[in-house]
Amino acid sequence: MSFEHLLFTKEDGIAVITLNRPKALNALNKALLLELSSALEQVENDSSVHALILTGAGDKAFVAGADISEMRVMTPHEARAFARLGQAVMTKIERLAQPTIAAVNGYALGGGCELAMACDIRLASVNAKFGQPEVNLGVIAGFGGTQRLQRLVGAGIAKELLMTGDMISAERAAAIGLVNHVYEAAELLPKAKELAKKIAQKAPVAIKLSKQSVNEGVNMDIDRALSHEAELFALCFATEDQKEGMSAFLEKRSARFEGK
Repeated sequence: MSFEHLLFTKEDGIAVITLNRPKALNALNKALLLELSSALEQVENDSSVHALILTGAGDKAFVAGADISEMRVMTPHEARAFARLGQAVMTKIERLAQPTIAAVNGYALGGGCELAMACDIRLASVNAKFGQPEVNLGVIAGFGGTQRLQRLVGAGIAKELLMTGDMISAERAAAIGLVNHVYEAAELLPKAKELAKKIAQKAPVAIKLSKQSVNEGVNMDIDRALSHEAELFALCFATEDQKEGMSAFLEKRSARFEGK
């Protein structure tokens, strides 16, 4: 499948989606969101893909936000539909069976920050900038920012960022838990691929269930979450990967997981 607004590559079980509107700082418009949704479905249905990296084209921006020129003339009805589309794509990333890594190579503002937050792990270059500046435009974050940000950094910091519209550095983002690691720009994508390959070597079913347990458990009380975890733990014992992994450990050899 070919795309107009993004690049899609796959190598050694690692898929890379590059948002490719560099002249618009990779701003998210409806066309790009629809293409991204299609690309995610392609990844979801490809059993040979064990991890996904999302990044932006060029050296200035990951995604500088949603496309303001497209939004400026929207009616409330159209704005609701646009928000729902953006939310659906972010949720698709969040719920993707494969682990996702955001390689944030520049501005991650508005929809760009929301896109990064939908990923499982966020890596940033030293020149990356994060923020939810929607209040400067007379609107609020609409692609999940008011919900995911507070879950990642806590309500107090989330409200400060959402209410001031402040832009923060990669180092500050790492300090508040929004970013996992910060690298020099030239190291960012290689480090993302290195991490993706490391994860891809682990048991695929266990990776999927770990992600599911975290994502679903965060919305449960602790007793229900622990019960849910125990059920998913039990499911692992119906897999060939569990038998292979434990046998390999006892036999002091490397496991050969097949995702079954």
